[in-house]
Amino acid sequence: MRSVSAICAAAAAFSLAALPVRAEISTEAARASVAPFYKSLNAEFAPESADLIRQATTPEWVSCRGNTDCNTRDQVIAGVGARLKSVPDLKWEIKEIAVSGNQVTVRGEATGTPAGEFMGAPHSGKSFKLMSIDIHTLEGGKMVRSYHVEDWIGAVRQLTAK
Repeated sequence: MRSVSAICAAAAAFSLAALPVRAEISTEAARASVAPFYKSLNAEFAPESADLIRQATTPEWVSCRGNTDCNTRDQVIAGVGARLKSVPDLKWEIKEIAVSGNQVTVRGEATGTPAGEFMGAPHSGKSFKLMSIDIHTLEGGKMVRSYHVEDWIGAVRQLTAK
């Protein structure tokens, strides 16, 4: 029995040793890597938005709003451009960053006032504030995959509140 346990322990240790090790990056390095992307989400930098996204991401980067519902970098660039036009004062801030290996989790906050109808909400002149949670995988200091969740329903609720 002891030899079976020893063999299992050795096999487990060998298996773990074979896994690729992802070096932990510092919070400062993580922030520097993702900051251009968040800057691109701000209306103030709309003319530079596409270049900022390219700066922060690899050409193969995908941004996923679900487990399998992902957009390419070019699709994201187009979507961000459209969002910045529909919310001309959009501001997106990094509020908190957590790092685990080569994954960076960002808690963000977006504020803005839509210029017209927004996600089915009629134009009201009201503003919204929402929280976002993003998980970015970095390789070589650039984002290769991102998962994101934003409270857009909460934003619409704020825009339509009586």
